[in-house]
Amino acid sequence: MKKVTGIGGIFFKCKDPNAINEWYKKYLGFDTTQYGTSFEWLQVDDSTKKGLTQWNPFKETTKYFEPSTKDFMINYRVENLEVLVEELRKENITIVDKIETYEYGKFVHILDLEGNKIQLWEPADE
Repeated sequence: MKKVTGIGGIFFKCKDPNAINEWYKKYLGFDTTQYGTSFEWLQVDDSTKKGLTQWNPFKETTKYFEPSTKDFMINYRVENLEVLVEELRKENITIVDKIETYEYGKFVHILDLEGNKIQLWEPADE
C-alpha cells in the first residue's frame, strides 16, 4: 500500500504572520492571503489532475501545533487515511485526534518518535 504521496503543506510559527505574508509576496512573489498560499501542480500518475501544497505561517502563540513544542508542522498527502491510521495504531503510534472530513479532504494528526506533530491529509482531489 502506498502511504505518503507527497508534501501537502509546510506550517511554521512566526511573530507576525501578516508581515511574513507580505514579505513573501513582495520579495518572492507568493500569492498570499491570510492563510498563506497554495502551490498548484500536476500529479505525476495522472497529469490531468491537479494537486496543492499549502504554505502557511501561524502566530508564534498558536496552540495548533500542540502537543508538539516545535515551531513547525509538516502536512503529508496520503492515500487511504483510515487504513493508514489503523496500521499506525497497531504499531502504537500516537494518534492525536480523530479523522476529520472536509470538502477538500480528510485529516488527522500524529506524533513522530521525537514528538513532532504531523498532519496527514487524504486530499479530495485524488
